[in-house]
Amino acid sequence: MPNDPILEQLIWLSHELGREERQLVILGEGNTGAACDDGTFWVKASGSQMGNIDAGGFSRVRIDAMMELMKNDHMVDEAVGSALMQALVDPQHRRPSVETFLHALCLHEGGAKWVAHTHAVSVNAILCSKLGAEPFMGHLFPDGIVVCGRHVAVVPYVDPGFQLAKAVRDELRRFQDAYGHSPKLLLMVNHGLVGLGQTAQEALNINLMADKWAKVIQQTYALGGPNFLPAQQMERIDSRLDEHYRRRQLGNG
Repeated sequence: MPNDPILEQLIWLSHELGREERQLVILGEGNTGAACDDGTFWVKASGSQMGNIDAGGFSRVRIDAMMELMKNDHMVDEAVGSALMQALVDPQHRRPSVETFLHALCLHEGGAKWVAHTHAVSVNAILCSKLGAEPFMGHLFPDGIVVCGRHVAVVPYVDPGFQLAKAVRDELRRFQDAYGHSPKLLLMVNHGLVGLGQTAQEALNINLMADKWAKVIQQTYALGGPNFLPAQQMERIDSRLDEHYRRRQLGNG
């Protein structure tokens, strides 16, 4: 496969997310994707493992083909598999992840250039609880706002793949209407999280900060419950010029 700097960065991002000690993904969990400048994107192939993936573990997909498929109301599993193969730039590439629909939406409608989806143990401990995404509606410390954004997008549990992508599309549009920009962090109840980054580093940072945020949330419940920052202070952190500068220094766009 020819030298491709985007693919090389995507391999790096996947390895960072797949580090065993981080407990963000195990086995074939999670997936990553990145936009190219020709209307295509790289995405993890189905069954690849993030921790040891190489160039052969990714497939290149045409984004226009994915957006055309999203016009359907429903797709049965057999149709999804066939459609994913037909959307490949190179028919010799492996079958893309079923979450290719989600990646295409985050890149096309969500304004992201890099997408990192994980099943972090810490985050899922909350998303799989009776509280769902509710504890993430407020922030506990400034860096959570700096890296993950003032607000997070949330979708309920939906069957992964095509139907989940439809729910994500609805939430992306709702979020953009409400706040005037796309989210950095998307939470999927009983499933996992997605970091929408402008750089590979930002997509990684969002996942790492969401992991810390979730751990802090859990530990606050052992000491009487979360002490969320006041709304005025959350807005202040989100708009401070020095925090915008720090975002850029962190590789957060």
